[in-house]
Amino acid sequence: MRSLWKLATSPASLAVLSVAVVITAALVGYTYKKPTRQRLWTTDEIVLYNGTDEGTPILLGILGSVFDVTKGRSHYGPGGGYHHFAGRDASRAFVSGNFTGDGLTDSLRGLSSVEMKSVVDWRGFYMRTYVFVGKLIGRYYDNSGNPTKYLKGVEAKAARGAQLLEKQKLEEDKLPSCNSKWSERDGGEVWCDSGYPRLVQRPFEIALTGRMSKRCVCFKEEELQRPGLEVYKGCDHLSKSCPV
Repeated sequence: MRSLWKLATSPASLAVLSVAVVITAALVGYTYKKPTRQRLWTTDEIVLYNGTDEGTPILLGILGSVFDVTKGRSHYGPGGGYHHFAGRDASRAFVSGNFTGDGLTDSLRGLSSVEMKSVVDWRGFYMRTYVFVGKLIGRYYDNSGNPTKYLKGVEAKAARGAQLLEKQKLEEDKLPSCNSKWSERDGGEVWCDSGYPRLVQRPFEIALTGRMSKRCVCFKEEELQRPGLEVYKGCDHLSKSCPV
């Protein structure tokens, strides 16, 4: 036993062991090189972590926050459904659905408060799900890592969107919504268990999305003279169900 111990601790054996450790570490490093601690990133740096090299992590930016999404390699790596997000900040695409060309940009210019709220919510999802590794210098953070006026503006508009959505929900809860269904064979239908279906303007919708929209509400017969109520096209005045 003592001779085996001497052999294991001999200079030659220790040298072999050291080489083995170095080789093992190199192999481990090749398999997964962790990014450095939380730091500032440039666009030229983050693009190198786009998943095309299996030996490096996959990074993703949203609103200037950078996340390590390597554990989702099957989604963010080459061939994955979200590969277009890897190695860049494509904040706009999270709500636009445009995953090509100019759609893969960090600019949110022209988006509504609701859409900006959605992007901020996506950032929250990544904060909860993946590893935050720093900030991307550019539109959202300056060279010192401080938030820019652009980021503050986005967050303020998103907060206003959240407030308006809550107000709209409270208002709409005061009026009972219609039941609805749709099938490829029969098309769509709305109906009321009690009352009659009418289309009404959604409150706050213009402020939220910049567009007008309507929803179906059930009204009692004595309420049908209220201004702003619209009968579905092709539906009888006192029908409890209407095709759509």
